[in-house]
Amino acid sequence: QVQLVESGGGLVQAGGSLRLSCAASRTIFSFSIDVMGWYRQAPGKQRELVATITSGGNTNYADSVKGRFSISKDGARMVYLQMSSLKPEDTAVYYCNALYMGGNYWGQGTQVTVSS
Repeated sequence: QVQLVESGGGLVQAGGSLRLSCAASRTIFSFSIDVMGWYRQAPGKQRELVATITSGGNTNYADSVKGRFSISKDGARMVYLQMSSLKPEDTAVYYCNALYMGGNYWGQGTQVTVSS
């Protein structure tokens, strides 16, 4: 089992920045197939991928956030999402996700609200 705890959400004006953190309860990045990432879900919409990062440091971003968001990891348990030039359409609950040893794990989510 893996527990994921997100932090760093909040209210910010359009054009501002926020940094989300995700702490895993155990080492995640042990094998090349291990992946951590961020997803988001806005009211009335499906959950969508924001960004992912692999054990080897390969990253993937949704087109809507390319050039504005940056995912990074620190060691084997921490993942961050640096969000800049935020837009009102970035408003959503952001969830941390881990693919580990065949399991798919989710955090409880952190709210990000961008005001216009």
